[in-house]
Amino acid sequence: MGRIKKKGTAGQAKNFITRTQAVRKLQVSLPDFRRLCIYKGIYPREPRSKKKASKSSTPSTTFYYTRDIQYLLHEPLLAKFRDHKALAKKISRHLGRGEVGDAARLEKKGATKLSLDHIIKDRYPTFVDALRDLDDALSLLFLFANLPSTSTVPPKTIALCQRLCLEFEHYLITTNSLRKSFLSIKGIYYQATIQGQDILWLVPYKFVQRVTGDVDFRIMGTFVEFYTTLLGFVNFRLYTTIGLIYPPRFNAKSYEQGGELNAIILEGRGIEEPKQIESFKGHVNGEVDGGTVPTKANEEIQKQIATIKEGPNAELDVLEGQDQYQALDQEMNDAIDTFETTGDDADVLPQPQAGGNEAGSLFAPFTFFLSRETPRQPLEFILRAFGCKRIGWDAILGDGAFTTNEADPTITHQIVDRPPMASLPEELQVSESPSDPPPTTVVRPGYRVPGRTLVQPQWVWDCINQVKLLRPDLYAPGATLPPHLSPWVKPTKGAYDPSAPLAEQEREGEAEEAEGFSDDEDEEAQEEDVEKSDDAAADGVALAPSASTPATADLQDDHGMTIAGSGSESEPASEADSFAGFDSAPESDTDPTLTQHQRELEAEAAGLNFSETLTKANGQPVKGILKGSGKGDEARKKAAKKRREEEEELERRKMMMGRKKRKVLDKMLYSNRQKEGEAEALRAKRRKIEARRG
Repeated sequence: MGRIKKKGTAGQAKNFITRTQAVRKLQVSLPDFRRLCIYKGIYPREPRSKKKASKSSTPSTTFYYTRDIQYLLHEPLLAKFRDHKALAKKISRHLGRGEVGDAARLEKKGATKLSLDHIIKDRYPTFVDALRDLDDALSLLFLFANLPSTSTVPPKTIALCQRLCLEFEHYLITTNSLRKSFLSIKGIYYQATIQGQDILWLVPYKFVQRVTGDVDFRIMGTFVEFYTTLLGFVNFRLYTTIGLIYPPRFNAKSYEQGGELNAIILEGRGIEEPKQIESFKGHVNGEVDGGTVPTKANEEIQKQIATIKEGPNAELDVLEGQDQYQALDQEMNDAIDTFETTGDDADVLPQPQAGGNEAGSLFAPFTFFLSRETPRQPLEFILRAFGCKRIGWDAILGDGAFTTNEADPTITHQIVDRPPMASLPEELQVSESPSDPPPTTVVRPGYRVPGRTLVQPQWVWDCINQVKLLRPDLYAPGATLPPHLSPWVKPTKGAYDPSAPLAEQEREGEAEEAEGFSDDEDEEAQEEDVEKSDDAAADGVALAPSASTPATADLQDDHGMTIAGSGSESEPASEADSFAGFDSAPESDTDPTLTQHQRELEAEAAGLNFSETLTKANGQPVKGILKGSGKGDEARKKAAKKRREEEEELERRKMMMGRKKRKVLDKMLYSNRQKEGEAEALRAKRRKIEARRG
């Protein structure tokens, strides 16, 4: 006879441990246990049977692996927690005796600082592991960087998060690692590729954040403490890999004036170009020692400005620089290979993405100016990450602009979010010799400077997602913008694609069917209007009389009121009013619906539509009797016939299948029909919007 096993020594009862038992085993408080689990990456587990895993009669809700708790027994942070607990008891004892000085001395000298360096090394043995876990860290740190300081969120934590985030953004700018971005309701999504790892994080908008009381900032603060240590390690490794000194120099004065990215000063190898740009920042209009910076971009800009017609009504042709965009676009297309499909039914091959060199030179030859109503922080970061070196904005937006003069002739693109702008008046237009423009010129809202391209902010995001320069006239101020689509959602076959033309996505005869349905709806609306007018006349509601009709004037009394029902009712006003049926024959004793049915049968036997029979009999078409006739009806009949033939062919094929395969096929067909219905509904909605605009 085998040995009888004791309950709770094997199986799930041995593999799992409750939270209360874990706290007692570690001899720490519940908040310290939570902090320790967050630092070590240990989370609650769900056993298959809670009844078997629980050793007591009361049902437990939170379980952990016993191995994880055994692993925590050897954690050095446990000694730190216990020392902190003993120090807290000493301080409370001194405060109870009234010894405030001794309590302050103990709190200042005896407090131990927790170090999480060894935890980072334990949890991430390789640097790639740390990069893979960087998504949540960046999202949380960017969130805390935008929060206001409160009693639960100290200013030191916010300043640390802001500095680490700016250092990470500078690395992306230096290496051109940013790939995609998307504007959503939650915030701005960014994706960067670092050492082959795609990192996606979310940055909230620069709005005033209201901190509510239903958020436990103690737990979030624990995550922030761990993530700041992690991002510090990652930034150090990234900076040293490309030959930069970490930590970089921080200009506190520039940061207080709103410099943000410009408050970080990089040092090390490969920063000769940033030094050259920094030398330009000391001159407002891009001048060095009283002369214009001799660059090819500036020379081309001066030539374009010289050719523009002077005057207050001069407007910039949006297609003037189209040759330059096409040339740059052709260079991008030549640099990247494309894979084309071999047939209509072939799979869509994934296209290779642009590398860092192509992305880093997307906005390199341009000089941007950000208007005051545009979001400066994300635009500056994206433009710098894709090669732009000269970005200007109004002085009220902060420090670090390449130029604060809105009328600077070196500006090639201006990002605005205002209604359509007129031409700049003569007193504010740029002179032909731009060597001595005024130091700061604010262009009045509603006017534009000739010689530059004005676009809305969405143009920047769409350009970087497609890695090419799009047509600026589609994003002109006041223009209806193209749909801003997520770059991570790829169009699939049969699904609705907002970026593709509607004619390419419609199935055969879909537009004609929709046209027929719209005609039927219009006829129904007209019939409802006629019925309403007839009911109003029957109820004695007078219509607006016409002054040119003498009969209407005779129906008015001395007070100008129209008398309903007066006059000869037997004599109709016109032939249209005398129409009482399908023909002018007198009414018979038979039912009129029966006569209509007989006429339908006769028309069907003759091979004609009933509406055509009525047209031939009366000499004019009769509307409202038969709906759906015409072009739309024929298209629907063809589509229905084709659909029936396909269903019959499919049923014949399904007869040759087994039961399991037939069930799988039915599920596939059902899901395909659902997707096709959703896509068709979206196409119909878009068709109505385009018809309304047209």
